[in-house]
Amino acid sequence: MTKYSSRYASSPEAVKKYDTQQLREEFLIDDLMQEDEVVLVYSHYDRYIAGSAVPVKGDLVLETIDPLKAPYFLERRELGIINVGGSGSVVVEGTTYELGFKDALYIGAGNKEVVFKSDDKNNPAKFYLNSAPAHTTYPTKKVSLAEANKLQLGTMETANHRTVNQMIIGSVVTTCQLQMGMTELKPGSVWNTMPAHVHDRRMEVYFYLDIPQDQAVCHFMGQPQETRHIWMNNHQAVISPPWSIHSGSGTSNYTFIWGMAGENLDYGDMDVCKITDLR
Repeated sequence: MTKYSSRYASSPEAVKKYDTQQLREEFLIDDLMQEDEVVLVYSHYDRYIAGSAVPVKGDLVLETIDPLKAPYFLERRELGIINVGGSGSVVVEGTTYELGFKDALYIGAGNKEVVFKSDDKNNPAKFYLNSAPAHTTYPTKKVSLAEANKLQLGTMETANHRTVNQMIIGSVVTTCQLQMGMTELKPGSVWNTMPAHVHDRRMEVYFYLDIPQDQAVCHFMGQPQETRHIWMNNHQAVISPPWSIHSGSGTSNYTFIWGMAGENLDYGDMDVCKITDLR
């Protein structure tokens, strides 16, 4: 079963007037990881899609959705997958790719058949999905967590000691525009992406995981001089427009998956905001 919804772009001037409910309706994705469903959210920011697939009773097939106006999902798209559940596999045109916890898979445009499987229905795979338009086909490639390009950033003193795992990114996988990776906060650290930044040439989606029960993450967004916040729970995602900062702080350490697409593939293309200038 496939369920999808659409989110239209909002201007920063409009968002200044949003209350808590409006912010959450526009930017929060809170219905992911539904058993035996493929859940997709089609954003009009760079035509980005974020979603999930959790096969329990049987396999799940990646089907096209009406906004694509395409006979199959990946006719003009590429897809990134990171498994945040039990072990499973993704079958692409008859080739099986085994994905353990926090392993990633890139699937290039033009692949008609994509099937999601779990090894154990009592501990199902939970596939987090990101997709962006693509106009060239690149090879499908698995990237395990161990194979990621790892960056050690931040310090314990500033509560942002973290490991950035670059997984679906130019130095590891060739893509058209999609990039994905996973940042793991060290115990005792809670801040991610600080100092905050914007990149007007790319949009981003954050997916939060490893949040302990009864804990939460406060995600900060908005223009640097007009910030807003959204409280988030485990396995929820948030859409970050190009004009918005994207940063968060949790009541415990946690992990988040970042995905992005847009004008370029330059990971370092960002306009940093001084911490003391944030409002």
